[in-house]
Amino acid sequence: MNEIRTRPAPELDVPAVFSRLRGIVYNLWWSWSPEAHQLFDYLNPVTWRHYRNPIDVLIDVDPSRWETLADDPFFTEAYHAMVQQFDHYMARQDRWFQRQFPDHAGGTFAYFSMEYGWHECLPIYSGGLGVLAGDHCKSASDLGLPFVGVGLVYRRGFFRQTIDSEGFQQHFYPDLELQRLPLLPVVDAANRELHVAVELPGRELQLRLWKASIGRVPVLLLDSNLPINHPADRPITSILYVQGREMRLCQEIVLGIGGCRALAALGIEPAAWHINEGHSSLLLLERLRGGVERGGLPVDEALRSLDVDTIFSTHTPVPAGNESYDFDLVRRGLSGWCAAHRLDVEALLPLGRAGDDPADRSFNLTALALRSCSRSNGVSQRHAAVADGTWRSLLDRAGRPRLEHVTNGVHLASWIGPEIGELLREHLGADFEEHLLEPGFADAVAAIPDHELWHAHLAQKRRLIGLTRERLLQQFARHGRSPDELRAVEGWIESDVLTVGFARRFATYKRADLILSDLLRLRALVGDANRPLQLIFAGMAHPADRGGQELVRRICQAALAPELRRHLVFLEGYDMRVSRQMVQGVDLWLNNPRPPNEACGTSGMKAAMNGVLHCSVLDGWWWEGFDPDVGWKIGDDSHAASDEERDRADAASLYHVLADEIVPCFYERSESGLPVAWIRRMKLSIGRLTPRFSSRRMVGEYVERYYRPIARGALQQPT
Repeated sequence: MNEIRTRPAPELDVPAVFSRLRGIVYNLWWSWSPEAHQLFDYLNPVTWRHYRNPIDVLIDVDPSRWETLADDPFFTEAYHAMVQQFDHYMARQDRWFQRQFPDHAGGTFAYFSMEYGWHECLPIYSGGLGVLAGDHCKSASDLGLPFVGVGLVYRRGFFRQTIDSEGFQQHFYPDLELQRLPLLPVVDAANRELHVAVELPGRELQLRLWKASIGRVPVLLLDSNLPINHPADRPITSILYVQGREMRLCQEIVLGIGGCRALAALGIEPAAWHINEGHSSLLLLERLRGGVERGGLPVDEALRSLDVDTIFSTHTPVPAGNESYDFDLVRRGLSGWCAAHRLDVEALLPLGRAGDDPADRSFNLTALALRSCSRSNGVSQRHAAVADGTWRSLLDRAGRPRLEHVTNGVHLASWIGPEIGELLREHLGADFEEHLLEPGFADAVAAIPDHELWHAHLAQKRRLIGLTRERLLQQFARHGRSPDELRAVEGWIESDVLTVGFARRFATYKRADLILSDLLRLRALVGDANRPLQLIFAGMAHPADRGGQELVRRICQAALAPELRRHLVFLEGYDMRVSRQMVQGVDLWLNNPRPPNEACGTSGMKAAMNGVLHCSVLDGWWWEGFDPDVGWKIGDDSHAASDEERDRADAASLYHVLADEIVPCFYERSESGLPVAWIRRMKLSIGRLTPRFSSRRMVGEYVERYYRPIARGALQQPT
């Protein structure tokens, strides 16, 4: 892949002896390096813990602090160790991809996504889809893939959440200073800022390119906020998942069409294209346009000429997750692009029709991708089956094969807690992640002494409790609670109590309030004098999702009830930091979507690799991962007459499993005070589930099944 040039990083006031910090903070490799986190925390703990951004840390360091650090053997040794670790990571040539495919001719794999979640300091993600894309990039770097990502940079990000005194979710959109984030402007060979243009109705939109470095992987982020653009167009890339339909369509035109042009401007000709969810599927129109203009092909032939090198991953079986626009809006939105390239928009509109009804006047981006790509996949085994049933008629008409599945995975280094990560390195070797998919991993985990694993877990649990109390104190102080009430928070959520975590996007089908269905039974569980239970909730609802916001309010109100106070809390400000702390620190992970609406549910995978046991309905990844030795299931897979009947049955099952199986297992202790049966399950969870549901396995599967065969022109149709 051609080098992507950037402007030099802004000059940070760092002494020469620590000069390598200037470059390392602009590579998000640090986001999954425990050593880097410890260094930044030691360097400037107040700024690091507040902003979680090493660039802010360096900007805010008092000059006199550097003099002290230069004479501090702990810091200087940690600094040199981190630099050596970074250099080794970046320079290694013997990665998995190079070993597996030494004959690869150098073609790049291009990955388009509407959102990316690499770290909370760069809030251009909303939830699971973005974090999955972020983990995909990280593992692509770890494995040595020739890989480039494409997305948008949102100057106001996704909203930040606060909760008012009545439990209502409030939305605050920050103004991000891109110059203080790990992003650098892309430049051309003459060192001029590189721009690409996209035609919109009656005007041309100029786009700046920013580069995010994810280890060895570059990601291009497009930005419309340029003085040359009209003030009405500059906010196009301002807010992720903006509510206005026309503005959202403009974003997707920028991502798909502008993203293709960004790669072309840099001389990057992908060997394979990967569309991550339908938001970026308009890249197909831009590539189709190239076939029409260069080869003089009609639209249908141009479409067939590009499908052989493009795959599509769909992430939702829920209709609202499949982006759709009225034909008139698409006509208007694409009119400038069509006029510039002498294309007939009427010939394009049927490509986005989801059904076979000619009266259907909606343009569905998922339908466009399914119709146009050689291969499409769901993100878990069950999701693929459900989505294939939903889209079977379209796939048959388009002559496309069934939806296959590549089950999602998560990036171990980003999500495993520091204590458990250190424990695994101590017993399995510093490079254990390199051998994650080899035989023997589960046996090595099983051999770890029980007390060492339990103590590592308790250290992570206490960290979560500290964050929980800190957040509640800030929240209640803002609500005007009395000093006595604030002081009482210090006794909330205790380390020796079975702690259940629930954290995710608050869509109604995820049934966040299922455990509140019978308050008498819940009070009995949390109030048991000998075997109590406590719950930590976190998550946010989209500003347009009134039902999801009502779920947030209901749980917040329940947390204030006298019988549940101290035992049930809701953490506001859900982001990747809160998510990390929760999947690392709770004892049990709860997930109870209404089947079959869960595409995957990667938060449960992150918990499992930390030894957190899983309790879920058999949907998404748990349909594949469930084993009585590593967790529990809620309900069964039988058909319910209605959603209400399903909810009642699953709630009853949840209470039964908690009271009769989970609580006794947790509180059964040996003479040494250890929950031996629980720890055995923790080891099996880490040993069996971590390899199967890691993004190392996931990305390797994409390479072997799709990227490499596409690049070699050898992708075979399934029989």
